[in-house]
Amino acid sequence: QAQLVESGGGLMQAGGSLRLSCAASGRTFSSYAIGWFRQAPGKEREFVVGSVWGGGSIYYRHYADSVKGRFIISRDNGKNTVYLQMNSLKAEDTAVYYCAAAKGMNSATVRDMNRYDYWGQGTQVTVSS
Repeated sequence: QAQLVESGGGLMQAGGSLRLSCAASGRTFSSYAIGWFRQAPGKEREFVVGSVWGGGSIYYRHYADSVKGRFIISRDNGKNTVYLQMNSLKAEDTAVYYCAAAKGMNSATVRDMNRYDYWGQGTQVTVSS
């Protein structure tokens, strides 16, 4: 049974940093696209960033404009874990953050949450202004 588990959320002041982790188990996700999504209270879930496997050790990263230059996605395939480094946090980054995995993604589909097969339970990030 494949499973994704997020961790690392918490309360942070605006301008601070947090690192989220998405640990995968049950299968190897090295060839899977991993996406981070978030959902703020009263809002729809939205795309944050996606890491798309391009073959070999190549991964393409696609960021939402709202986080570009502040958030960084990285992968440690040896640990079957994906990280989301969040810097210069803003109050509007407050949300539950979810990681998700899928195969066969590309730059056109990585933002589509309906294409992801596996989801974590989410971790809360709260940024105080």
